[in-house]
Amino acid sequence: MANVTYIAPVKAESTIHKIRCAAYCRVSSSSEDQLHSYSAQVRFYSEKFNGSETEELVDIYADEGISGTGTAKRTEFQRLIRDCKRGKIDRIYAKSLSRFARNTKDCLNTVRLLRELGITIFFEKENIDTAKTSDELMITVMGGLAQEESTSISQNMRWSVRKRMEKGTFVQSVPPYGYSKENGKLVVDTETSEIVKQIFCWYLSGIGTNTIAQILNDRGILTGMYQKKWNHKIVKYILSNEKYTGNSLLQKTYKTDTLPMIQKRNKGERDQFYVKDTHDALISEADFQKVQAMLAESTVRFHRQSKGKHILGSMIKCGECGSTYKRKRSNGKYY
Repeated sequence: MANVTYIAPVKAESTIHKIRCAAYCRVSSSSEDQLHSYSAQVRFYSEKFNGSETEELVDIYADEGISGTGTAKRTEFQRLIRDCKRGKIDRIYAKSLSRFARNTKDCLNTVRLLRELGITIFFEKENIDTAKTSDELMITVMGGLAQEESTSISQNMRWSVRKRMEKGTFVQSVPPYGYSKENGKLVVDTETSEIVKQIFCWYLSGIGTNTIAQILNDRGILTGMYQKKWNHKIVKYILSNEKYTGNSLLQKTYKTDTLPMIQKRNKGERDQFYVKDTHDALISEADFQKVQAMLAESTVRFHRQSKGKHILGSMIKCGECGSTYKRKRSNGKYY
């Protein structure tokens, strides 16, 4: 018979399991008031769980200066959902439903996903707790109001932008390469403006866009805001940008009126406004028009050379932007 020694437990088993909570904060503007609201939300949730015997704060997920009408650009919101799927969170706190999402469809889909994962949400302003009710009616109503508020704000902002375009006082938020922005106006940047002038000079002398891009990359010069390497498309964009003549064509792009709001190139769907002498010019209008004629001739020549090379040539279009697919050879294979 086996010799068994009994070992008595020395301490009681802990039955307390703290609820793992996360807080989500968001402000949709980088203005001083909104940033104060953002820091206040983060501070509030940092202090909320101190000394709690039933709940503990896992993390604070905070998107700053991001719109709530979609989830694609809200990196912290996406991180929150990933951590929920990984089983790190039991409950989510949000200041209000509009801070969580201004798109009713996204809000409902997220609530349903989290419910399937066994995770509850508490919206403090509306006093909605998904742990106490499974009725989606209130969430749908409040989410719809938040979405409508966002749409109304967007329409007011568009009206303001349009009025400034009509008066010729509108200045785009990101200055084109070769310029900087001071006191709401475009001013010539002494360093990058010389590169713009050189690009036009090279092209007028017969150097192609691919070669120009290669020269700039070999010299270690990077593009503007995103600091990318040059390619023929970026060079061509600079060569066709009328702002280097000191004039501005306004509303080249527009956003659709309904959610999800998509940025589209204006091909006649919206009014445009051409404003003369909005800032200092880098290129003369005569040289700019010569470049446009050369670009148009190059495009015609390219299509003439490529015509009839493949049975599907110029036939397949992108369903998102409408661009034409091109046949490309890479490592001896065609794609």
